[in-house]
Amino acid sequence: MLPLGTLAPDFHLPDVVTGKTISLANFADKKALVVIFLSRHCPFVQHIKFELAKLGQDYKNRNVGIVAISANDINSHPDDAPELLKAFAEELDLAYPLLFDETQQTAKDFFAACTPDYFLFDAHRKLVYRGQLDDSRPKNGLPVTGEDLRKAINAVLADEEITWEQKPSIGCNIKWKPGNEPAYYQVAATVG
Repeated sequence: MLPLGTLAPDFHLPDVVTGKTISLANFADKKALVVIFLSRHCPFVQHIKFELAKLGQDYKNRNVGIVAISANDINSHPDDAPELLKAFAEELDLAYPLLFDETQQTAKDFFAACTPDYFLFDAHRKLVYRGQLDDSRPKNGLPVTGEDLRKAINAVLADEEITWEQKPSIGCNIKWKPGNEPAYYQVAATVG
């Protein structure tokens, strides 16, 4: 896992909706930055997709930058191709960009392991939270609330330290291109 305190890796990736290149600099004026790795096909993402959309709406005027990134190999998982990601973003009316990481380098730079995977950076772009959205999972009967991630975002906005246990996110493993698997992938305990 990317250690807490690590500076946010830079990225320059295309937004699947607008085609514009988005980078870390696009969020320079935000007090908090949430980076979400996701995929369209993953049942864990499908389970929480409306909360992901609500998160963007709830924080769009609160000095929080949010960006989603999809890095799956579209040869093995064509449902995650940019044009289908665009339809996904439009279906949810996402209030933040959804980027496509074709080379998978950004996913590697973040040590992303699964979809969904969440990274929260403070105003200095230091990693302060790498955990789950909430305790809900497909078929466990718990409501999707975004409680854990929202609590962390609110702490950053209030200049409070995140001192509670951070539960790792669980989801589908990132679908790496053959031969492109990062070394940390060997120990990632994910499903899908």
